[in-house]
Amino acid sequence: MTVVAITGGPGAPGATSAALALLLSWPLTERRRVLLVEADPDGGAVLAGALQGEVHANKGLRHLALSDRRGRLLEEMWDQCIDLSPRGTGDRLLLPGLSDPAQATALVYTWEPLAEACQALDGYGCDVIVDLGRSGGHGPSAVLARRADAVLAVVRTTLRGLSTARPRVTALAAELTAAGAGDALALLLVREGPYAAAEISRTLGVPVVGILPFAPKDARVLSDGGGRTTDRRFQRSELMRAARSTGDELRALTARRRLVPRTAPSPAATAADAGPQLYSPPVPPSDPAPPHGYAPSAPARAPQPAAPAATQDSRDHTYTPPAPAAFGAPSPLPLRAVPQPGAPTPAAPLPPAADATRLGYREAQSPPAFDPAPGAGPAWPHHDPVTAPHPAASAQPLRVAPPS
Repeated sequence: MTVVAITGGPGAPGATSAALALLLSWPLTERRRVLLVEADPDGGAVLAGALQGEVHANKGLRHLALSDRRGRLLEEMWDQCIDLSPRGTGDRLLLPGLSDPAQATALVYTWEPLAEACQALDGYGCDVIVDLGRSGGHGPSAVLARRADAVLAVVRTTLRGLSTARPRVTALAAELTAAGAGDALALLLVREGPYAAAEISRTLGVPVVGILPFAPKDARVLSDGGGRTTDRRFQRSELMRAARSTGDELRALTARRRLVPRTAPSPAATAADAGPQLYSPPVPPSDPAPPHGYAPSAPARAPQPAAPAATQDSRDHTYTPPAPAAFGAPSPLPLRAVPQPGAPTPAAPLPPAADATRLGYREAQSPPAFDPAPGAGPAWPHHDPVTAPHPAASAQPLRVAPPS
């Protein structure tokens, strides 16, 4: 199984045309297939380019986001593919890319499952070529490059092409090295300028895996559909023969890489492959269960300070006030004995004048005694409002006669 990722850069070096040339010339054995995945976040170009709009854009990568949510990404991937084999045998397939760059937002969580699905296609006897375009080698879709067996950077051998490719190749090499796949990066040159392959490889620090000729007429068939890809003359062109040689070299490169164990990726690359994650609070570690037959001992206690020796003063008193607190804290007050209440002492009787004054009366305000004239009848008893009881206190209760 081979997963090859192809990336380009500014200036349209020809990444999509190179990927399509590899698809049409990929060496296939019996019962083997090859699939081209247009994973450029800026959108696909094969439907409107090489196919000239003859195929309806009702299939493509955008539908895989819903398939991933259903958990059927690998099963429904085949329904979104288009057969590009010359005789309709279904051995050269195309998964069209996005029709609108805004659709890449819905695939943020789908790039990782898509990379795993590309690796799982070996069970279906299928090799995969991933077209990352000019921006797919960085960002969320870069996981397709980190999981690939080989990563090709398409570079034109002109001064403008080399100057724009150098920072991108350097950044991509650092990212793959952090993921433990630094040896997967290689260059696919388009021979247009005067610079030699050995000089470019030495300058960029990346080996060259293949060289494609600068053939604008044949390349236009792949980019804009200027002719039929099934034409025998096109199949025997210099461009397609160079693509077949590059395919053989890629298969040999991936076979050699499988013989060498890959280094473990760094934590940063592992976090990048995981994609955006929601925050979850840390879970406290639980104590592991003891092995069978093991009886845990009682936990050791921390040493306690020795209690002070009892003194005569502490034995004679039930309560001992604590020591003064640290600076800034109020010191407790010593306890004092509270006297127990005794029997109430009877108060001395107050004189009449003092009692009257206490009640708010004065002796001068007392009404004078009633002295009837001689012979005027029985004399009324003298009533003192202070010392004598009220007449109503000794009166008999009023009795009401029942009705007759």
